[in-house]
Amino acid sequence: MSQPAPLNPLTLPLHGSRLIEASAGTGKTFTIALLYVRLVLGGQHSEDDTAFVRPLTPPEILVVTFTNAATQELRERIRHRLVEAAAVFRHQGEDSLLLALRSQYPEATWPACARRLELAAEWMDEAAVSTIHSWCYRMLREHAFDSGSLFSLNLENDQQELEQEVVRDYWRTFYYPLDAEALGSITGYWKSPDQLHGQVRKLLAESEALGSPRPAPEQTLSAAQAERSARLTELKAPWPAWLDDLVPALEDAAKRKAFKGQSFNAKSRANWLGALREWCDSDATRPALTDAAWKRLTPDGMAEIWKEGAPPCPAAWEALAELPAALNALPEPRNDLLIHAVQWCKVRLEREQERRAEMGPNDLLTHLDRALQGPNKEALAAQILRQFPVALIDEFQDTDPIQYRIFNAVYEVAKPRRDATMLLIGDPKQAIYAFRGADIFTYLKAREDTAGRHVTLGTNYRSSRAMVEAVNHCFRYADEHPAGAFLFREEGGDNPLPFLPVEAKGRHERLVHQGQPLPAMTLWPLEADEPLSKTAYQTEMAERCASYMAELLSAGQKGESGFKTDDTLTPLKPSDMAVLVNGLQEARAIRQALASRGVKSVYLSDHDKVFSSPMAAQVERWLRACAEPLASSRQAEAHLRAALATPVLGLSLAELDHLQQNELAWEERVEQFSHYHRLWQRQGVLPLVRRMMVDFDIPARLLAEFEEGERLLTDLLHLGELLQQASAELDGEHALIRFLFDAIADPESHGDSHKLRLESDADLVKVVTIHKSKGLEYPLVFLPFIANHRPVKAEDVPLRWHDGEGNLQLSLEADDAILATADRERLGEDLRKLYVALTRARHATWLGLAPLKGLENSALGYLLKGGNALSPEALNKALDELVEGSEIQIHQPPAPTAERVAQVAQSSALGHARTPTRPAKEHWWIASYSALRLSGTLTAPVLPPLEPTTAQEATAFEVLDEPQELSQELSQERSQPEAYHLHKFPRGPGPGTFLHGLLEWAGKQGFDAAAKDREALNDMLWRRVQLRGWQAWQEPLAGWLSALLTTPLPLAAPTPQSVALNELESYQVELEFWFAAKRVNTQAIDALVSKHLLPGVERPALDADTLNGMLKGFIDLAFEHQGRFYVLDWKSNYLGPNDSAYEPEALRHALLAKRYDLQAALYLLAMHRLLKARLPDYDPHQHLGGSMTVFLRGSRSPGRGVVGEPAPVELIEALDSLFAGEPHAIQQEATA
Repeated sequence: MSQPAPLNPLTLPLHGSRLIEASAGTGKTFTIALLYVRLVLGGQHSEDDTAFVRPLTPPEILVVTFTNAATQELRERIRHRLVEAAAVFRHQGEDSLLLALRSQYPEATWPACARRLELAAEWMDEAAVSTIHSWCYRMLREHAFDSGSLFSLNLENDQQELEQEVVRDYWRTFYYPLDAEALGSITGYWKSPDQLHGQVRKLLAESEALGSPRPAPEQTLSAAQAERSARLTELKAPWPAWLDDLVPALEDAAKRKAFKGQSFNAKSRANWLGALREWCDSDATRPALTDAAWKRLTPDGMAEIWKEGAPPCPAAWEALAELPAALNALPEPRNDLLIHAVQWCKVRLEREQERRAEMGPNDLLTHLDRALQGPNKEALAAQILRQFPVALIDEFQDTDPIQYRIFNAVYEVAKPRRDATMLLIGDPKQAIYAFRGADIFTYLKAREDTAGRHVTLGTNYRSSRAMVEAVNHCFRYADEHPAGAFLFREEGGDNPLPFLPVEAKGRHERLVHQGQPLPAMTLWPLEADEPLSKTAYQTEMAERCASYMAELLSAGQKGESGFKTDDTLTPLKPSDMAVLVNGLQEARAIRQALASRGVKSVYLSDHDKVFSSPMAAQVERWLRACAEPLASSRQAEAHLRAALATPVLGLSLAELDHLQQNELAWEERVEQFSHYHRLWQRQGVLPLVRRMMVDFDIPARLLAEFEEGERLLTDLLHLGELLQQASAELDGEHALIRFLFDAIADPESHGDSHKLRLESDADLVKVVTIHKSKGLEYPLVFLPFIANHRPVKAEDVPLRWHDGEGNLQLSLEADDAILATADRERLGEDLRKLYVALTRARHATWLGLAPLKGLENSALGYLLKGGNALSPEALNKALDELVEGSEIQIHQPPAPTAERVAQVAQSSALGHARTPTRPAKEHWWIASYSALRLSGTLTAPVLPPLEPTTAQEATAFEVLDEPQELSQELSQERSQPEAYHLHKFPRGPGPGTFLHGLLEWAGKQGFDAAAKDREALNDMLWRRVQLRGWQAWQEPLAGWLSALLTTPLPLAAPTPQSVALNELESYQVELEFWFAAKRVNTQAIDALVSKHLLPGVERPALDADTLNGMLKGFIDLAFEHQGRFYVLDWKSNYLGPNDSAYEPEALRHALLAKRYDLQAALYLLAMHRLLKARLPDYDPHQHLGGSMTVFLRGSRSPGRGVVGEPAPVELIEALDSLFAGEPHAIQQEATA
């Protein structure tokens, strides 16, 4: 096979399809960014054969990568490169590659090229840089007609609930009709639909690899039963005759003492032969024989005790020896049943998703793939190709068959075109994500499709020359094995995945320790005469590795180890080190060994979920205790005691015992958790967790007393956030506890938001899984457990393997051939993982080795011996052969020591935050009537007043300074209808918001409908008063609200009129408005309002200031009546204990004291502007009605608690001009 050509990013043809193989550290992202620059620039001239047919814009260049983080990084790198290139074309940069690129273009075109690059950089926010899933989602929505998908699709990341519903449907459809015997067979496999779902969900994504459709369970069970019965009949057939001969023959032999009687006494003979007789005469599957019987009743067992002659009836003993295997081989319908369930559920799931207009992440790909293979495929592919004539697919080694099929359908990889470009960029040696569905065989298919169009990046920019040469040497050595370095060399010598050595650019700095350079690669083989166990290897190597790391760090603190550049030494520090591991168990071993030497570390993994953390179970206990705070039952008391006993709360055994003995101390704890319950109900679960952290001093205790303190504290805060988020979709405390319980039981069922967060980004050693380390680099890398491996076992079903054509197959049962194939693919992936691990270091890598059992089946064993047996004696010889001709060193593993690394003193306390010296361009802010009233001034000082984001907040802000009284006793007259009033209703922000909420509900229901449907009104009220503990107010509130909805309220109009709420036909509740305020003088507003609304009456003045930005608000009720439009605002202010406190004069006084006149004027201005924009032939004199301020507690007074003011048109027009930025005339008019 021909070798790929080296890639020159300035001359690579940017048309057709090409495969770019980029080994680790060779500048893949850098290259992508430069190719992007060329695509934006277009050809140097009309005859330029290397350029695309025309210059492109960012929205036309599709760049696909596999994670959101990589997408963001790639977008920024491309943007940065475009800016750099534009600068070079404007004679402002010195990048040699970009200067070479510029020299290819005529100088006269440089300004135009620079402008094109600058525009592209500004356009990068709209660039088509995305993950494969988000791109598919976009294609399905934008090309809904051609793809046959819905215009509106909801992307649902967690499909578990829908899957469970579908599996329950399957259970009801197929298992309910079965007879008792058949159902017994089913429940022998799966006790419940949930257990079946656990098996089905693993197979849904790859159901096509399960083979042909299976028959329905009823037929499968009956066919299996018939076959089992036939086979059992066949097995049992000779036994009656054999037993008839055996019983007398054995008795005769016993009399003759032909065998050892104590080993086969009369009782044993009777029991065992009786069990065989019962088995062959009944429907039983297995004879009821003991283990001793199975062992004795065989040719070997009988020969062992027989003394004289030969045992009778040898055929029976032979048959008994083979019987267990024959019984185990009886047809089992389980796999066919499971496959049928998966296939049916897959179809049903798609139907349900279509009905709900939702999709899971993987469904996006399958739907687009199906559309590109369907009847509209040419039209859809042409549309996508027109939209994205160029595609660059990054990390292509992590693709799968569906993804490649999608891109191949659009770009026809095997048939390159001049007007379309497909660049596939990846490194097959780093294809390590098979567990996520990545498929190296798909990459090889693409390699075949792009034959003759392969290029490679051949220079490593990451690592030192010695490090690159050491890795080259290892894999050149492995490539000499018959199957090649990565197991893909075929018998004819053809190798689609060869190892190609890379050059090294090298690094300026050198790694030194005590004045001597350290070797790039060091092997640490443990000596042993016998194969070591994994546990012994792991424990010992962790201690030795941690000791050496501690030695290096101590030397670094003394200035004896670090990175030397000329005469400068940068000391080695913990963050320069990374330990790469296979999983959590190895991570724990090395982290414990490091911690015991005073070295702090942090663990990064793609797999671990926060619900697996020890904190999750403790938080669950806290929540159970808080949910039943009074501990009024034995169970509730047990929950509280369990919560108090959790380690993180830190109560000692003596303190817990004191709670048992001292009733007062126990009551104090009960009251404490009752307070937490109230906090949970009012503010949510996150404030509850935070309060407990303060009360029990949890952060300080975790950091001081727990080895994993930072990890646990991070998990606690993360759990609090996730629970707060989940509570928004759950109804009540117990539903949240159930959510947490389920999440702990199945941590893997949740998405990426539930992955463990990094506990610290401080100067710590990084302990990283090899999978997570891909794409990262570290100065020093330790691989203490690199000899470990886990072979594929028969119980690892479903087994993933590929047939001779490279097609994925799934097997639910393992024969030797399938196991061997699956394990060989595992070894291939382990070899690629080894490559990833060895290419992470810039300067040095250390490998911990040991003569483990089955070492030859590990990646390292294959590297050494090509899969041949590797005994403890042979290991050292194999290592010597490996390092021959290289600078790789073999050293005795460092001796374990107890040396601790001295702690560096913490830096001094943080200083004051810096304050900006540059003044803001414009003092711009958002204000509302609430801000005016609350602050008394419109100044926005260091902390501007909070602005309401919802109508409910706006209401709460208005009544924040109301006197609070929540324990008002209910009037004894409440049973009389005329006594339905609110004079004794609780006061304060909470009750005020509550009353507004009732009227908002009535408005949204329809005032007339709410007044007529007393049952709905009572049901709504009961739910709301229960939450507040105001159940006694149910009847009075129902009577008051019904009366308010049907009682005529006086209108603010030139002629006295009134209208009841239930008579209104055209209205809107909680009408939100925003309008601009351009340097509006607050005293000008005050003067205008005082002149036109209730003129001559004294009121508090506004302070002088300027309002500049936006004014926002929420009008409680805007309505139209007889052609006029009104604004109405509800007020819950308490003015006195009876109706006389709500006389017109008292209402006007209250209105002016609170400056509700300002609010009315601003709301009328908002209505005026809305009508002016929306109503044809609008005339404020004719259409603007007025404002109504309704004091709800005065609804039984003669004036119904209403202060109405007709709309003063002169005031509204003056305010309109003032807010539009025409202040002079208005100010003169206001003060005239």
